[in-house]
Amino acid sequence: MSATLREEIQQHRPFRSLEEEAALNLHRTTQLLLDQAEAFYREHGLTPTQYNVLRILRGAGAAGLGRNEIRERLISRMPDVTRLLDKMEDMGLVKRERSVSDRRCVPTILTQKGRELVDALDEPVAAMQREQFGHLTPGQLLSLIETLSLIRVRLPQE
Repeated sequence: MSATLREEIQQHRPFRSLEEEAALNLHRTTQLLLDQAEAFYREHGLTPTQYNVLRILRGAGAAGLGRNEIRERLISRMPDVTRLLDKMEDMGLVKRERSVSDRRCVPTILTQKGRELVDALDEPVAAMQREQFGHLTPGQLLSLIETLSLIRVRLPQE
């Protein structure tokens, strides 16, 4: 059996409540998963948020999406999506073209380079996720998904 959170963080006193212990366990686990993901994506010249944008745009298809639509679909909320898209455009991963029919609309679409990168990362990302969660049974995974959903549904949404 692995170390408990109290042992990991060298806390000698018990937690004040089960809720506190659960919250701190969730934060600690999330941070470790994020650290691993950030290192993985950095090896491919991306941030996790940039990868998320690539996946969102791949799912959107040839029509692409506007900046606000991308912002709404991001896993990690960020206020300055324009700067993120500027950087990704500089990297050659996305392009933005003003709509001919509605000049206010500037959809963002994947470039060929962006599509090739996101497609090439499918299997390595799946392998990372198997490494992170593959030791859990399908029942445990479903229970985790349900528990996290129950927590999230009670939280205020931005």
